[in-house]
Amino acid sequence: MDFLVHHMLRTSAERFPDKEALVHGDSRLSFSGVEKFVQRVAFGLRNGGVQRNDRVGIFLEPSVDQVVSIFAVSQAGGVFVPMHHGLFPQQVMHIINDCEVKVLVTDAKRLSKLSEQLSEMPSLELIVVVNDSDCAIPQKMVSFKGLSSSEDLSPWNDVCIQNDLAAILYTSGSTGKPKGVMLSHANIMAGASIVSEYLEITNVDRILAVLPFSFDAGLNQLTTAVQQGSTLVLMQFLFARQIVEMLERESITGLAGVPSLWSLLSQPSSKLKTTDLLDLRYITNTGGAMQQTILKKLREALPSTDVYLMYGLTEAFRSTYLPPCELDNHSGSMGKAIPNTEVFVVNEQNELCGPGEIGELVHHGPTVSMGYWGHPELTNSVLRPHPFPASGTLEPCKVCYSGDLVKTDDDGYLYFVGRRDNQIKSSGFRISPTEVEEYLCKSANLQEAAVIGIPDSILGHRIKAFVVPSEGMMVQSEGLLAKCSTYMPRHMIPKTIEVVEALPKTSSGKIDYSSLRKQEEGV
Repeated sequence: MDFLVHHMLRTSAERFPDKEALVHGDSRLSFSGVEKFVQRVAFGLRNGGVQRNDRVGIFLEPSVDQVVSIFAVSQAGGVFVPMHHGLFPQQVMHIINDCEVKVLVTDAKRLSKLSEQLSEMPSLELIVVVNDSDCAIPQKMVSFKGLSSSEDLSPWNDVCIQNDLAAILYTSGSTGKPKGVMLSHANIMAGASIVSEYLEITNVDRILAVLPFSFDAGLNQLTTAVQQGSTLVLMQFLFARQIVEMLERESITGLAGVPSLWSLLSQPSSKLKTTDLLDLRYITNTGGAMQQTILKKLREALPSTDVYLMYGLTEAFRSTYLPPCELDNHSGSMGKAIPNTEVFVVNEQNELCGPGEIGELVHHGPTVSMGYWGHPELTNSVLRPHPFPASGTLEPCKVCYSGDLVKTDDDGYLYFVGRRDNQIKSSGFRISPTEVEEYLCKSANLQEAAVIGIPDSILGHRIKAFVVPSEGMMVQSEGLLAKCSTYMPRHMIPKTIEVVEALPKTSSGKIDYSSLRKQEEGV
């Protein structure tokens, strides 16, 4: 029975030993090859002192070594803490110190950038360096090759159970530094099973991974592929056309992305519309609402590809999805609850909302996380007892209050309104930034838009928009403001529009609204 993260790899290696499991550049590994690599690294980690619940940071670019490290940490009984490869030293130091990382797996390039901070990370006992041919290995450090050199692949008994901590994913909130969301083995396993079910992922699928594994949706692509015996293709890209070329070259059947990625792929320079991608069975969107104009372009470019619109949050993984057959019937909807999950909407009095009534989305199911590392008060504010427990329940189960404001239609389909902490209140109106962004993109040839509220002594907040024109298009803020008056109510029209070349993004590819607000505040 599979109940720990590394069991997924073991089972697929037994079922499909010679099948291609992992592709990265010129490297192509079978399931049995990946499993043997993982066993050697896990043995080295144990010899290096990793014990049950020890945190192991993984600070690497997308690579075979990164994937192997994740499963090896699980097999060694530790907790993997994936960090985006583009983080700056101070950000890495925050994560390491916050959850007291004991072992860090990184490469020589990133280690050299961390050299000044190493003395400020007292919990680190061992650093494992990959691609270390030109890197001197001082005390407390070992090469990845040395760590994985053991040929002793004899099995050992697992020290963990499914409810143990398996991973910590760091995510930015509305205030303060990123906080670590704790995921159990059971959380990760359930997420892989549920998504595989509604996306109908099997061993014949070939999945392209462009989202980082430090992002919950990116990690899920890895786990679903390994669980189902699919092939996972890793890549980094600079231009959208590189993704399209990889989709064609590797006969990719599945691709997940965030709105900014789909915006890039919808541009003519991506060559998406002129490339035959007959193998591409599905694409999925997460990390924010996809603009309807972008969705239309994607459907026109990929007429034989199913589009799944998904909604989720790190604290509860995926919550809802909209099947491809409902895209036209429920335009703009985020769908209904994923399998084996209950989703409902409550008002400020913790009462169920009726159709059309805006309230907070609450998630109940096996993917609800263990909370935030080192922040019990915050955990208790987000993970609370079920407000409507089933009769006969001995102990109230925990549900996740998302902080996202949504509403349902008469058929029970959900529609995203905005974040509770990002909502704009102007002239007495509560305004959804997402809705204003949608209007803006309908009004002009925009690649993407971001809307924030700026404190105003009279209005409460005044609305400012940042817009990125589509390729080859000119957009003037004055003209766009004039168009807005024909598309949206007066109270929703931005006071100012700034045309920019690009919007700041978080490590997971989402628009960094916090950075835009700080920019306006002069912080």
